[in-house]
Amino acid sequence: MHRSLSSSFPPLVALGLITGACAHTPALPSPAPSSGQEYRVVVSAVPREQLPEEQIHQVLNRLAFGPRPGNVEQVRSMGVDQWIARQLAPERIPDPRVDELMPHYEVLNTPTPELVGLYRQVQQARRRELQQMRADGDTVSKAAARREAMRDDPELRDLARKAQKIVGDVQSAKLARAVVSDRQLQEVMVDFWENHFSVYAGKGQTRLFLASYDRDVIRPHALGKFRDLLEAVAKSPAMLFFLDNWESAADSAHPTLAAAARASRVTPARGGRRVFLPGRGARRQPASTARPASAAAARRPKGLNENYARELMELHTLGVDGGYTQHDVIEVARALTGWSIDLRSGSFVFRPQMHDAGEKVVLGHTLPAGRGIEDGEQVLDILARQPATARFITTKLVRRFVSDSAPPTLVDRCATTFAQTDGDIRETVRCIVTSQEFFSRSAYRAKVKTPFEVVASGLRAMGAGADTTARSAQIVARMGQPIFGRQTPDGWPDRGDAWMNTGAILNRINFGLALAAGRVPAASMTTWPYAAELRSADRTTQADDVIRTILGGSASPETRSILLSGENPMLGRFAASDSGVSSLTRDSSEMTMSAPPPSRRAGGALAVNRKGLPRANGMRALDQPVALHGLAQVVGLALGSPEFQRR
Repeated sequence: MHRSLSSSFPPLVALGLITGACAHTPALPSPAPSSGQEYRVVVSAVPREQLPEEQIHQVLNRLAFGPRPGNVEQVRSMGVDQWIARQLAPERIPDPRVDELMPHYEVLNTPTPELVGLYRQVQQARRRELQQMRADGDTVSKAAARREAMRDDPELRDLARKAQKIVGDVQSAKLARAVVSDRQLQEVMVDFWENHFSVYAGKGQTRLFLASYDRDVIRPHALGKFRDLLEAVAKSPAMLFFLDNWESAADSAHPTLAAAARASRVTPARGGRRVFLPGRGARRQPASTARPASAAAARRPKGLNENYARELMELHTLGVDGGYTQHDVIEVARALTGWSIDLRSGSFVFRPQMHDAGEKVVLGHTLPAGRGIEDGEQVLDILARQPATARFITTKLVRRFVSDSAPPTLVDRCATTFAQTDGDIRETVRCIVTSQEFFSRSAYRAKVKTPFEVVASGLRAMGAGADTTARSAQIVARMGQPIFGRQTPDGWPDRGDAWMNTGAILNRINFGLALAAGRVPAASMTTWPYAAELRSADRTTQADDVIRTILGGSASPETRSILLSGENPMLGRFAASDSGVSSLTRDSSEMTMSAPPPSRRAGGALAVNRKGLPRANGMRALDQPVALHGLAQVVGLALGSPEFQRR
């Protein structure tokens, strides 16, 4: 049965939700765990409004990046609640496709110190080339010198290629995991936290630390305790560099810890040093804190920097209305002085000579004078356990999993879970995704996909493999959401109205057509397992089966009519109204996309800028002409339909 959706595609965020009779799902006893698997299955006794098949698509579109062929049958066989419980324990899920995938990424398997060394080599080589050119009397700009050096020095060209791959590999691997991993909720939560704790790859050396940020900071803590995740982020070189805390030092009005340490007795200790602080006794410090500062870090301190302290409270914990003041911002910044980076190894280091050792008061809590790294750690304790933090984090999670409106009663209930479990992310998510609100009628197809979700879900729907090049990730960038490409620390918006305009809708339609045409790496009609059976079927059968397999069995009469006729009246209208995006022309038998040829580097590599981020005009899949007919046309139009743009 096909339930009607609103045909108003241009304002996609206003699409109506599926309507129909409510179905009651009775409470079931938790099935006994199989050997080696102990999943806590929660089945609510409250009736669910969504039909059983809708519940399957709800979990696959919210707790995963959409279904792959066969996933619907898998969830139906296992049961929705058992599938949820299994995804909440990703460490118990084998992930062979990801295990096979990761060795293909050179950068992800390179230790951070090597990446830092590689970066320094490139910078030093470029400086030498520029100095030589100037010595020879050439008056060239730095940009021209770089181009000249790259052309004439094969070794430098190879080093620069590797340095530039740092961002591309991280972007590609993140999307590839989202497409092929069986630990789908883990990938959804990694995406959530990397957006919540957003860093920008284009700022200076931040890119050098992205692989470690994803691998060592976010992934291990994505479903753990929020306090542990918060500290891992606070000590990550990516965040320290992006928000400038690595240079934050005590101002002249306050004593530094180093001054106090010089007046104290210091004796060697195995594995580090033992520092005797006034009134504190002995405390072992990690060996890394005893290392001398590098030349760059040893330069004159720049003084207190409030950037990270402000975002720590406004964006990471309390929220903008979380009850803190400008005085709290300053005190938190003082507490975090000396949290820095060893620029030789690219690792966290605490620098006593930069730390403000004076007394501080944060949100009414007094931090005694004479302490070191404990100041910052206590600040994280205070912030992680604030009621405002529980509510702020839970609101964002509810908005991600349920709806843009984030139902207040659900937020209240699950914020209580967050507080009572000491910030247990897994249990907070469990509270949300097993709730009556999650399975409500109003929550079904209530979220608009971000560009990352559009691309990941499209590739999954087609049964695509992993694209280990940067090309699929560049499609995400072209659609408006470059991975690690948000310049401001607030992260990409998770509200539908932020993503919908004429150009965005047109690009989404283009992507669906290009995907069905085989113009997106690792995906084509040959990877779609239903193609062989449907290729010789009549158009009506093709449309109905595509609705069933790609659109969850439900489409509006308008969408079904477009799939049957092959004519989408929105294409010409959008192309005519927005000359800044790829133009589309249509006749009765085929769709054609056309645009100027993309910018490319020598050798056929897709164009990126000098910071390693994709250039806006470098994406063939959305630009070059494509003609579709038959089954491919039906599939392409379905992938670009309003129903597919929602999750």
